[in-house]
Amino acid sequence: MNVEKIMQKLEQKNPGEVEFLQAVREVLESIEEVVNENPQFEAANIIERITEPDRIFTFKVQWVDDKGNVHVNRGYRVQFNNAIGPYKGGLRFHPSVTLSILKFLGFEQIFKNSLTTLPMGGAKGGSDFDPKGKSNAEIMRFCQAFMLELWKHIGADVDVPAGDIGVGGREIGFLYGMFKKLAGEHNGVLTGKGRNWGGSLVRPEATGFGNVFFAQEMLKTRGQSFAGKTVAISGFGNVAWGAAIKATQLGAKVLTISGPDGYIYDPDGISGEKIDYMLELRASNNDVVKPYSYEFPNAQFHQGKKPWEVKVDIALPCATQNELNGSDAKTLVANGCICVSEGANMPCTPEAMEVFLENKILYAPGKASNAGGVGTSGLEQSQNAMKLSWSEKEVEEKLHQIMVNIHESCVKYGKEEDGFVNYVKGANIAGFMKVANAMLDQGVF
Repeated sequence: MNVEKIMQKLEQKNPGEVEFLQAVREVLESIEEVVNENPQFEAANIIERITEPDRIFTFKVQWVDDKGNVHVNRGYRVQFNNAIGPYKGGLRFHPSVTLSILKFLGFEQIFKNSLTTLPMGGAKGGSDFDPKGKSNAEIMRFCQAFMLELWKHIGADVDVPAGDIGVGGREIGFLYGMFKKLAGEHNGVLTGKGRNWGGSLVRPEATGFGNVFFAQEMLKTRGQSFAGKTVAISGFGNVAWGAAIKATQLGAKVLTISGPDGYIYDPDGISGEKIDYMLELRASNNDVVKPYSYEFPNAQFHQGKKPWEVKVDIALPCATQNELNGSDAKTLVANGCICVSEGANMPCTPEAMEVFLENKILYAPGKASNAGGVGTSGLEQSQNAMKLSWSEKEVEEKLHQIMVNIHESCVKYGKEEDGFVNYVKGANIAGFMKVANAMLDQGVF
């Protein structure tokens, strides 16, 4: 396998899709050796097949605001690969949504879902609709219009969407209500549902919890733990919320959260009522964190800056793609950071990743460390299929075990001769091998 030759062909085929091409390159560079050792993959043209989505749906979403004005947005669903199970992946409602971003997320989802060991394929979808500043009625009408176009392409055994940026419990409720009306079925076609109508306990905080569980396993390899450590977290949505809760429970002090306006540094630690206030901010449809500094006067707001300049032991980027660059990575390393675990999808740039690996930092890519969200979505699907509801303790134990298993897979394929674990390589190879072998078993169709 020649990575550069493949990338050149992909660049010609997918011009301008920067995020998608970045995600593919990272995987291909990690799996090059194992692909070359397994000629059956090249004979079956697995690489070209796995980098091309099975199908992409693009559709017009027409909705009416509270003043009677008609709006048009664009909706997408990228069904990337279903070799090991029904398509599974979130829906993102945000003005930044493009086909490139959704293809990158769907491609990552293939391997992330594979790592969970649950039978789930990879997909992603969403719209350039912005929920910010919209009334509940407007969001409901948009979700109903979106589902009117999507419903015929999804199903509990076909494609199971979930939430993502801009799509929380409220949006999932409106989407599910419309699907149920159109399909005439009450099944587990969406995850992240309300607890009183098929949702799973622990799902809202699962991605953050899983990220911390994974970081905990990495720290154990060096005889360390979260106890007494300082932590920088970016973002202030569900992932950051879950990560802050679990890191605090394990004895760490969370010093930062962030938004597009800047970051909050709280020397007293972000815990208890402060974590609850994070949720209030997010639920207000306001995506800025500055109000936190009014509510808690000891906290400092740093406008237009990122939290990676703060001296911490552990960094958990939980906001969005490419938010931590090479310069940020060098600052973290210089300040003594020993562990970076991605809670978002591809939040570290390739340059940042290179800095962490060169300095032998414990570094986990999102497809491994933030798989707790989709893992718990898989657990929600299982509960729906069995018409059961597990306790919070049962779900968290299962989530914890999923993250431990993912860590073991990464170590198996990523441990180098000097004992250093390259989690990027380990995650990519472990995720790829399962999917590639499933594709071989099922033939070309």
